[in-house]
Amino acid sequence: MPAAPNYTNAALVMGLVNLIWIFMVIWATLGLPAVLITGYILDRLITLIAFRRT
Repeated sequence: MPAAPNYTNAALVMGLVNLIWIFMVIWATLGLPAVLITGYILDRLITLIAFRRT
């Protein structure tokens, strides 16, 4: 049986594409400060998850 294909790069690229369009919608509706706050909150959540995994 052949090994399963590695879709890691495709998943990361699609995650980035989704993040960009979500940021663009937030920017269009609420402005740049809302995008900066959302980005900061996401950064803190990712850092918290990484801290808990170690």
